[in-house]
Amino acid sequence: MELMIGAIGFIICAYAVIANDVIQTLGTFMASNHNLKWWWLWLFAVTILSTTLIYGWVMHSGDVSYGRLLNIPLPENMEWWLLLAPLTLLVITRIGIPVSTTFMILSVFSTGQIIEKMILKSVYGYALSFVFAILVYVIISKKFESPLSLEKLDKHSRKHYWLVAQWISTGFLWSQWLIQDFANIFVFLPRQLSLTELLLALSVILVIMAYIFKKRGGKIQEIVNQKSNTKNIRSATIIDLIYGVFLFIFGNLNTIPMSTTWVFIGILAGRELAMTYLLNKNKIKYTYIIIAKDLGKVNIGLMVSVVIAFIIQYLK
Repeated sequence: MELMIGAIGFIICAYAVIANDVIQTLGTFMASNHNLKWWWLWLFAVTILSTTLIYGWVMHSGDVSYGRLLNIPLPENMEWWLLLAPLTLLVITRIGIPVSTTFMILSVFSTGQIIEKMILKSVYGYALSFVFAILVYVIISKKFESPLSLEKLDKHSRKHYWLVAQWISTGFLWSQWLIQDFANIFVFLPRQLSLTELLLALSVILVIMAYIFKKRGGKIQEIVNQKSNTKNIRSATIIDLIYGVFLFIFGNLNTIPMSTTWVFIGILAGRELAMTYLLNKNKIKYTYIIIAKDLGKVNIGLMVSVVIAFIIQYLK
């Protein structure tokens, strides 16, 4: 029974975490490459995923979470109520609300001290990424994101170097996100996986990825599509590069899990605010509304995850 609960929990987590968080890493990639066959994009993504997963498994003696589950041990008894968190995340994902999968999933297995550290790191991540994105886009908006610059780019669009740059930046970002979020995906499985368990888990993830790519990200993808110029190759490249660099620097300061969703929403918010202020001040109020809505959505996930954690503690 416990083995079955662990397997079910892993499958639900794998789908819900990737589907809910896909906008962070592959959203702009899918938006700007919407003319390509979905399976080309899938093949690119799963190649990096497989490499990152196997590398982590080899380098950390079977621990694919890159050490982020060291302070979150697997419960001795896997009870059915542990599935409440991934099931809730699954429902929220199907509705199309982006939430912190880190809070939603890991808070169920964590102590109060670990939860507090995850929340603090995520809040700092949102604030710093927001400011970081504003500073970057204040400098580059007029040259790289103005209507005139985008129109010039579109005339010679699909320049090979921008296509190559986007795929490289997406691959870098995707690998950094995986290092952060493998903990959310594998939290229901043993902390050290055997080779057989690794290959079975990888097979499940590849199938789930194929479904998500065929659906082009689903409802969550709308959050990226409504932002300025995200379907433009150059804009998507810059977003991915900024996000990847920030995750690489801030996310790897320690092994405490953090919400990559909060960081991503912070970057999009800072980008949108800087671009609107510099290029279209008439829409500044509308931008404030979008930022507030996105922040409100991720806070819903935080509140729900805390409630679920309390319910599970009570059931225990």
